Amino acid sequence: MTCQEYRDLMMAYLDNELDEQQKGVFEQHLASCRDCAREMDEFRRLKQMTDKVTFVEPEDRLWRQYWGGVYNRIERGIGWVVFSLAGILLVVYGGFTAIEKVIADPGVSLLLKAGLLALLAGLAILFVSVLRERLYFWSKDRYKDVRR
Repeated sequence: MTCQEYRDLMMAYLDNELDEQQKGVFEQHLASCRDCAREMDEFRRLKQMTDKVTFVEPEDRLWRQYWGGVYNRIERGIGWVVFSLAGILLVVYGGFTAIEKVIADPGVSLLLKAGLLALLAGLAILFVSVLRERLYFWSKDRYKDVRR
């Protein structure tokens, strides 16, 4: 193995992810290669520093204050609604434009046209079905009032 291949194994070694045979071969290489041993020491120090780092969660009071603001509650909702509507409009427009061209083209077979219309009808039925299901379960969701 090359030194680069041993360097690729350094974090696995530190995380005890190597089996006994790999670990033995790796340790033999470290004993014989000063460059890799020096880099391994740097990895050890880096791992020790990152193990000490902890993520500090904001206090519950800060989250309540943030989500309690009218602007913060409305902003994300409006953003998703606008984004969703724009996406739906673009997809519908593009779909109808493509379908219109395919249906108007006399070179396209009748079977392909019928298949395309059946595909659209199926997608419309699935969309309505999923939308109806989401609305039903949203009204019955027992966790919708749970604070984030």
